Order: sequence, then C-alpha cells, then structure tokens
Amino acid sequence: MNQKSSSGRRANVLGVHSIDHFALEVPDLEEARKFYTLFGLDVRDKNGALELYTVGNPHRWGVLSQGGAKRLRYLSFGIYADEMEAFSAHLDSCGVSKIDAPEGVESNGIWFAGFDGLPINVRVADKATPSEKSHFTFISSAPGESGAIPNSKAPKVHPRRLSHFAIFTTDVNAAIDYYEKTLGLRLSDKSEPAVAFLHGVHGSDHHLLALVLSDRRGMHHNSWDVGSVMEVGLGGATMARAGYGPNWGLGQHVLGANYFYYVRDPWGSFSEYSADIDFIPSDVDWPSANHAPEDSMFLWGPDPFPEFIQNTEPAEA
Repeated sequence: MNQKSSSGRRANVLGVHSIDHFALEVPDLEEARKFYTLFGLDVRDKNGALELYTVGNPHRWGVLSQGGAKRLRYLSFGIYADEMEAFSAHLDSCGVSKIDAPEGVESNGIWFAGFDGLPINVRVADKATPSEKSHFTFISSAPGESGAIPNSKAPKVHPRRLSHFAIFTTDVNAAIDYYEKTLGLRLSDKSEPAVAFLHGVHGSDHHLLALVLSDRRGMHHNSWDVGSVMEVGLGGATMARAGYGPNWGLGQHVLGANYFYYVRDPWGSFSEYSADIDFIPSDVDWPSANHAPEDSMFLWGPDPFPEFIQNTEPAEA
C-alpha cells in the first residue's frame, strides 16, 4: 500500500481525482429538460444550454447543448491545483495531441484528443468523487408500525451525485492502457473483450469510468448515486410509468456490486440509478481481475433486452 495524506489523497501519485463533468449534444433540449428533471436532477438554463446539478449540491455534473443528434462532446476530469504543471509535462511525455476547447466551451485547463479521438479536458477542480463509501440505508418500518407508502404520497427520488460514466470504445484493452497512462486511472475489473471498469487513485467508487466495446465512440450511460434500494426501484418505476423505456432493472451487479436500474433516454442511451457501489480508498491496491462474461454482469434481476449495448450515436465524420 502507498502512503496517503490525512485528506485521503494518495501521496506522490499523479492522477485525476474525479470526473468533473460530461458534455452531450442532443437534438431537443426541451426533451432533455423533461427527462432529466423527472429523473430527479436540478436542470438549469445557461447560455442557451442546459446544466445538470443534483438537488442541494453546487457541483455541475453535465452540460447539454443543441445538436443534430445525441453525441458525447467531451469528458472533463478534475485534478488537484498543485498537479497542473506536472500533468501538462506528463501528457507531453505521453505524446498526446493537444487540441483547442470545442467551440463555445471554456478553455479551462488542458484539452487533448483521447482514445478514439474523444476530446478530454483536465482541469483544476474540487474533488467531486467521494473519499469514503456512500451512505446506504434500507427503508423499512419499526415493529408495530406500517411501512405502507400510498402511490399518491410516494417521495420523489433525487440522486446525490454522479457516480460514474460509461463510454463506448473500439478497443477496451487498448483504452484501459491509454487512460491508465494518460490520466492515472487504474483497472478495477474487466470482462474481455466487452467491458472494463477504472477507478481513481485518490479514492473513488469501484469505477468512475467504464469502457464498453463498440465500433465507434459514444456514451453508454451516466450513473447517479442514491441512498437505498427503494430509491433505485422507485426512481425506475417513476420513469417507466412516464413512458420511458425499454429499461433494465431492478437488479444487482457483480462487478461493483451496486444495485441498479437503467432508464433509456429519448436518444437510446441510459441514465442509471445506482446504490451501494463498492468503494476503493486511496490506500488500497485493488486486486483487479478478468472475469468470465457469464459470471460478471449481474447477480440477480431481469435479463437485459437485446438493444442494451447498442451504440445509437452517429459515427464521427
């Protein structure tokens, strides 16, 4: 194990600490506003775009702008303030192709063309990934008390934070190597050749970035942390009753061990309610492994529908 500071930061190791935010283009911002508001997020207007917040949290997790089709524009990762100079030199030594910020986007930090050409931003930012395992509860009732909740009084589900982000990639193993080398992420687990999960070295959930095999890049899902199985199921039921789907859940994953419900958005990708995911502290060297596909996707729950792994984003020109 490596030495860590009292803040939980892994000492003398260069690596991103969080996904600061993601950016999408969507063909209909009002449709996006409706979807993410019902999902339980705080959707705000800014400069002709939408920004995604979680209720009561000042961090901006996502930016949605108008486009011809749903498309992942870029991913932004946060680093500590004293790492910027070292990170710039490190990325130069990796031979990355530095680029300008996408049109209309602030040029904060370093921009480079990531694996499959996905624009990547590295910026100084507060740590948005937790430094300890998220609080998780079972909602129940005391003996002699009713736990019944009428549908008319069902509470609204509000995610607490972004848990992780899953992207499509043309080569999972090559992308693992790339993001370990450039961003300092570390492999948690994988199931060749289809999927892999990477965590941050300064303490993060089992994965803050997931990689899913496809013939082109794109977003598979964004995942949001909630505090109980009830919230996972209730959030999913709320979205399904509103007509969104087909969806996948309720279930429990093997890798990461989180409870899940995936809601299909209007553009064929997903937003996930997630609870009780494994946490990897900054002083733990996680024993990563390659798991057989039939023994790694989910422990219980319904089978996913055939289009669950479909990449609906257009190929880049």
